[in-house]
Amino acid sequence: MSNIRGRFQKAAGEDATKYTASIPFDWRLYPYDIAGSIVHADMLAKQGIITRKDAKTIIAGLESIKKDIDAGKFDFKIELEDIHMNVEARLIEKVGEVGRKLHTARSRNDQVALDMRLFAGVSLLSTRKALQDLQTALVDLAEANKKVVLPGYTHLQPAQPVLLAHHLLAYFEMLQRDLERFTDCFKHTMVLPLGSGALAGVSYAIDRDYVAEQLGFGEISRNSIDAVSDRDFILEYESAASICMMHLSRLAEELVIWSSPAFGFIEIDDAYATGSSIMPQKKNPDVAELSRGKTGRVYGNLMGMLTTMKALPLAYDRDMQEDKEGFFDTVDTLLSTLEVFTGMVSTVHVNAENMRRALDKGYILATDVADYLVKKGETFRSAHGIVGKLVSFAVAKDKTLAELSLAEYKKFSPLFAKDVLNITVESSLASRNVPGGTAPAQVRKALARAKRMLTDK
Repeated sequence: MSNIRGRFQKAAGEDATKYTASIPFDWRLYPYDIAGSIVHADMLAKQGIITRKDAKTIIAGLESIKKDIDAGKFDFKIELEDIHMNVEARLIEKVGEVGRKLHTARSRNDQVALDMRLFAGVSLLSTRKALQDLQTALVDLAEANKKVVLPGYTHLQPAQPVLLAHHLLAYFEMLQRDLERFTDCFKHTMVLPLGSGALAGVSYAIDRDYVAEQLGFGEISRNSIDAVSDRDFILEYESAASICMMHLSRLAEELVIWSSPAFGFIEIDDAYATGSSIMPQKKNPDVAELSRGKTGRVYGNLMGMLTTMKALPLAYDRDMQEDKEGFFDTVDTLLSTLEVFTGMVSTVHVNAENMRRALDKGYILATDVADYLVKKGETFRSAHGIVGKLVSFAVAKDKTLAELSLAEYKKFSPLFAKDVLNITVESSLASRNVPGGTAPAQVRKALARAKRMLTDK
């Protein structure tokens, strides 16, 4: 493990070093580790804990190290265990003994908490942007097809006519809730832990507020024990990511179903589909399918972290090193999924004619006929039963409701009059003119609202 061996008589075993080292994955924290160290050194000089000359030397050394890593010229050493010790050891090599002053008034416990919060904060901003991009793609697709009608489904059975734009805006609302969850997570993430030391705080006259301001944190932690042992912000991100991936998986499922020849509602662009190794006619929606599969791994990362944290005594425990790989994977998976969905949704071709033809199946205006009877004075429950028998009759006659004569309607209720023949898909849509409904007037308002929300962000 690391070369902090004052207490030990011999070095750690090679197997123990490999097992405990985090540098194979936490190297990607280097921009945040170095940024935190630069501000920390600046604050130490500001407070007179080290000289301004020493701080300038340390900062120059850290900036040089970042350039080396950026350029791929840095040799990460597994025996130095983690990103913190790799950077510090290289700093000492570059600037000499003055580099040993950098770790004054901090611990790796509050240092890693700082790095992870900075990484999470940047990831949250990227996630918000990616969500808004996908929302924009959904709104654009809805706007371009705002007059297209398709069957709305429950239990994957034809239920009632809806506008495609209304259906797509349902996903806009899901993503909006995701956006709000990530926004809330950002607030909880941007709390400065540095200054908490190993667990009890530090014995130097540091200025935590200055460090928080320089690094963009909204506030400082209120309890040093909690600050070094808290990973709630990671759990919150992974929880919000799991819900978001669930939403994307639902959309993926519909894209898969809608693109199948049995439905033929849409065609996924060639850029987001693949062929078969044996069947030349196949166009497989692999991108959508993979997103469903990747949802499971994001769930797994959340469950893994919850399990890791569930029985840890205060304060820091080495188990918490397990926070990184799953978190990095969740961030990478969610961002790449949002990005590819934006491209896929933006290039979807809508087959409006097939959607319209599907409305002829499943007696999709049956609820409207029941509502017709209610407006004529029948109770809804009785109307429901009457129309159920009417549908059974139509099925037996192999007719649609539109193909039934008025005389056939009257066999089931004397309340049916000639105007029952005026019930159409358009009248069904128009009748749902309530806030949140699928009536064209309401959907126009919803589209305008969605556009305003995207503009205001």
